Formats: sequence, C-alpha cells, structure tokens
Amino acid sequence: MGIRRYHWLVVAFALLAATAAWAAMEFRVYRSFEEQADDAPLPEDFDKPAGFVIGRLMYPSGMRGFRGFGGNNWRHGGTSWAVDYPRGDRYQAMILRRLTTIDVRSVEQPVNLEDGDDVFDWPYLMLGLPGYWDLTDEMVAKLREYMLRGGFIFVDSFYGEDQWQGFSDGVRRIFPDREIVDLPDDHPIFRTVYHLDGQRTVPHFDEYSGRAGYLSGGSVPHWRAVLDEHGRVMMAIAFNNDVSDSFQWADDPRYPAEGAALGLRVAVNFAVYSLSH
Repeated sequence: MGIRRYHWLVVAFALLAATAAWAAMEFRVYRSFEEQADDAPLPEDFDKPAGFVIGRLMYPSGMRGFRGFGGNNWRHGGTSWAVDYPRGDRYQAMILRRLTTIDVRSVEQPVNLEDGDDVFDWPYLMLGLPGYWDLTDEMVAKLREYMLRGGFIFVDSFYGEDQWQGFSDGVRRIFPDREIVDLPDDHPIFRTVYHLDGQRTVPHFDEYSGRAGYLSGGSVPHWRAVLDEHGRVMMAIAFNNDVSDSFQWADDPRYPAEGAALGLRVAVNFAVYSLSH
C-alpha cells in the first residue's frame, strides 16, 4: 500500500470515528442468545468514547429453538445474532487494548440495520450464527453499500453445510456479482501482526475434546472471504470455527489453551487489517 493511500485511510477512519462520537446510536445492552454470555460485567469506562468500536450486527433470524424459541423479537436480543454477545465482544475489546495501540472502546455496539444510516458509523462488525440470518431487501442493499464504502465484517460461530447454505444464500443476495473465496495461508490478513500458518481451528467450547463441529456436521476449518474490486477483504469468514468462543472461555481451564491463543491472534490480525487495508 502506498503512503498516500495509507494516509487517506487513516484520515477516512478518523472522520468515521468522529461521526460515531457525535451522531451514532447510543450504547445499549440486549439479552444474549446464551445464558452464560449474559454474565458480562459492564466496564467502568463503558461510556468513554474511542476511535475503534467492535460492532455486533443485529439481524432478523429464521432460527427456532434455544433461547429464541417462542417467537422472541430479534430487536430485543435473545436470538441468533446475539451468540457470544456481549461477553465475547468485551473480551475481544480487552485483548485489542492489551496487545495493540488501537484506541478501543471497552464495550461493543449493537447495530440494527433499521436505524437509518447508523451502520455506517461502525466500520468493524461481528456477525455470529449467520446461517440463520433472514435479511429484508433493504438490509441487503444497506450491507452491500456498507462493505463497498470500506466496512469490514468478521463472520464467525457457524458449522456444517446447512448453516453454510443459509449464510451463502444471504451473501449471494448482497453480492450476486462476487464469489466467496478461500484465503491462502500467505494472505496479508494472516500476516498483519502474527503469522498464522497451517491449519487454524478455533473450537466451540462444548467441543474442546477436539471434535470440532460435531453438533452440526462441520469438522474441517475454512477461512474464506468476500473481496472488493481491489482485493481487500470486506467480509472475513471463519467457517467451522468459533473464534468468539475463544474470547468467552479464554480463562476457563476446560477450554484448550491453543484455541484461546489462536483466537486472540486472529482478533489482533483482523482488527489491524481492517484499519490498514
């Protein structure tokens, strides 16, 4: 990347951050999809503005069962978009604060695509359990514009061919003109800070025995992406992986240390990539 382009990106992100500070939706907390993820203390500095915020993409869900059973309104939380939220997002923020010099807010930001142009104030979004998203046409158009403007989406926490089908159907609606591609081991997103070579598996907490994906039939990890016309990763996809579980359970002795270590390195690489590309 040339110096001029890098400086432009820094200026552009600063403008986005300033917009978020003055015009974005307020911080609020919804019910988690998982009972244990609701147990997330609110940091003392939760109301302190920062230049980088981990957004959590809210979406209508076609999923039935678990905490979303009985017709819960996705706008109130408790459905599939809130997987690993807010506990995982707050731990991810703590990781980035500890291991980088990025000015990171201590709490996440739930982002509802129905809230006008609010999504454009949050350049980094987490998307969990995407096999169950059920977007309206307006949401599809907004997400396409969001990514083409420079927004970055980290897709995580899904397994198996059924969930992949539901997710990829949504991507085809957003980008009918683009393919989902496999990322090579030497892609810059795996080299921005840490070099993540070889097989990269971040297991679901319930699968710490090594049977990654046994609940949904997905056991082989895939790191994929949707790229823009310049080759920038707009949507980074951790399929048959659960990176956010590594955030949630990093301090639990039952979760494998290698999974926790890989998850925090992925978090750092993806955040730095999103700011520099």
